Amino acid sequence: MESARQRTLGRAITLDGIGVHSGDASTLTLSPAPPDSGVVFRRVDIADAADIPADLDHVIGTELGTSLGAGEARVHTVEHVMAALTGHRVDNCLLELSGPEPPIRDGSFQDYGRAICEAGTVEQDQPARTISLREPVHVEAGDHESYVAAPAEGLFVAASIDFAHPSIGRQFGSFEVTPDTFDVELAPARTFGFREEAEALIARGLARGASLDNTIVLDADGVMNECLRFPDEYVRHKIGDIVGDLGLLGARFSGRVVAERPSHRGNVQLARAIQERARMGDGTPIVDASKIMEYLPHRYPMLLVDRIVAFESGKRIVGIKNVTINEPFFQGHYPGHPVMPGVLIIEAMAQVGGLLMMDAVQNQEEKVVYFMTLDKVKWRRPVTPGDQLVFEVEMLQFRRHVAKFGGKGFVDGQLVAEAELMARIVDR
Repeated sequence: MESARQRTLGRAITLDGIGVHSGDASTLTLSPAPPDSGVVFRRVDIADAADIPADLDHVIGTELGTSLGAGEARVHTVEHVMAALTGHRVDNCLLELSGPEPPIRDGSFQDYGRAICEAGTVEQDQPARTISLREPVHVEAGDHESYVAAPAEGLFVAASIDFAHPSIGRQFGSFEVTPDTFDVELAPARTFGFREEAEALIARGLARGASLDNTIVLDADGVMNECLRFPDEYVRHKIGDIVGDLGLLGARFSGRVVAERPSHRGNVQLARAIQERARMGDGTPIVDASKIMEYLPHRYPMLLVDRIVAFESGKRIVGIKNVTINEPFFQGHYPGHPVMPGVLIIEAMAQVGGLLMMDAVQNQEEKVVYFMTLDKVKWRRPVTPGDQLVFEVEMLQFRRHVAKFGGKGFVDGQLVAEAELMARIVDR
């Protein structure tokens, strides 16, 4: 039975090589990291570069690979190392990189998998964060790309691909993803490309490090490499890419994924849809507006929570604010360009947190929540009429009627605001 505890590496280990797109030499050191830190990239070749969390909020590109960024720092083509970490259930890892891309190595996932096995993994003293589904999620990512993710115990990924080249054609593969099956069935599968596209890609600054040593290359006559590792190596690599991109959920995902003609763009869209569905549960209100008014003293126009859709007593709450053009603040903020004031976004987040806090006290009708401090406040995107704000607030600490929260606000799965808040429960 799989451990429910977080895992990190047993020791640091380094791999070197060149980036498949940049052609630049780089080294990547995978190191142990503390519980709850997640997977984080650090560009050691750039002075004072911001760390780049490997999560969906930091995805900046999905063309021929998945790219992440924070501030001025960028990391491209992260999916191979992310697939190995995800396949081996590594929750926390610091990735120190000396260039713009992790080394491509032989074009597969297996060198990263072997490195993780060589370093070993150790169990940590915090429970692993997990994401599962109660109902299927459907994503149409393009004219021919589609995905379904359904509830399941464990991770199962199936995919179909269809290429006009006769050496590929239509292929289908389906695998349960465990550390053992990942290493044997998926990790050896290499990336692939077409010789006729090489010149155009190189002119755009892509594929400059690609060669027969790290890529299956196909021309008009067939496969230019000596041999394939599997007859269906192409679809196996695509499935490995899905595993790597699902690692950007920042949690262990349990479910059954079926993908038709997957791409990195589609993989990321699927991960965002899974994250949003998991955040909101099944979307059924467990507390509606009339009930909210029994717990909060706010009234129009300052009641900014419409319903609660997920709740774990003393731990976590998810609330919704539907933003309409009829909000009174849009009359002056701003005429002709309506944008929800940032302070009201944080106020709505605080009200959701107040509902979580009030659940922890008796005689709620005699109490009220006063907020004391705000910290680490960031507004990332504007909120406009028609948006549905989804607030996820977690209790970080609660002592003697004083609580500390961490809150995030999302629109369509995109992070729009975040903050840490401290509040006190007092008598009315």
